Amino acid sequence: MLFAHVKAAYARLSFDTVVWVGADEMNRRKGHNYLTVFADRVAKRVLFATPGKDASVWAAFAAELLRHNGHPKAIQHVAIDMSAAYTKGVSDNLGNARVVYDKFHVIQNVVEACDQVRKAESRADTGKRDRLERTRWMWLKNRVNWTEKETQKWESMALERCVTGMAYEMRLVLQGIYERKDAEEARKLFRNGCAWVHAMRGQTGELLETMARAARMVEGHLEGILAHWTRGLTTAFMEGLNSSFSAVKRKARGYRTVEYMTAMLYFVAGKLTLPCY
Repeated sequence: MLFAHVKAAYARLSFDTVVWVGADEMNRRKGHNYLTVFADRVAKRVLFATPGKDASVWAAFAAELLRHNGHPKAIQHVAIDMSAAYTKGVSDNLGNARVVYDKFHVIQNVVEACDQVRKAESRADTGKRDRLERTRWMWLKNRVNWTEKETQKWESMALERCVTGMAYEMRLVLQGIYERKDAEEARKLFRNGCAWVHAMRGQTGELLETMARAARMVEGHLEGILAHWTRGLTTAFMEGLNSSFSAVKRKARGYRTVEYMTAMLYFVAGKLTLPCY
């Protein structure tokens, strides 16, 4: 009954007003099994889901738009992560769309780079290993969310020239740029922040390499990152969808096939008109 209603209701959907799109990968099951989920960022509804996360998923999405009275050339803006495959897919299939690199993925990359610095410093400096032990969650938080014990630990480590602490400061600087209102000011701050990372990488050596890599990522995608200021697009809806759909998967004890999972995505977040008959 669910398949019948979802299939019929989805077939009746019109994508003729879709102009702003977000896309993100969703883990289908353990291992490298992914769906790419496309959503209408204005109507906040799932439009299409298809297996994979390479450039070909964008050709499938373009074809789906045409089947539902939409058109690939009508898409004006696309919010994605910095996947080279996604960027190529947009360029090849949605020629009029401007790419907006999602701020959550930019920040996530910098946060992960900071955590890699912590791991590298723990391995390289036995004297700091005890200090850094069991501090992972501290570095993943923003400073305002630290406990009193974590604040005291930071104050004691600041005196030891901890490279992880420096990486954490760099992360906060880059993250804080998103609080600025002006795109040109953000451009200047991103360039200054990245220059600082590269300068410190030259002084401290390999320990800051992951932060330098994150800085190069920002520099290489700067125009798409700055598009956030003019369009304000993010994949926040997609992140929320991941959470709600994970709850659905847990209740169902997982979905064994792509067809089951896709049907449930449309049922939960496609804003279908049901029942259809």
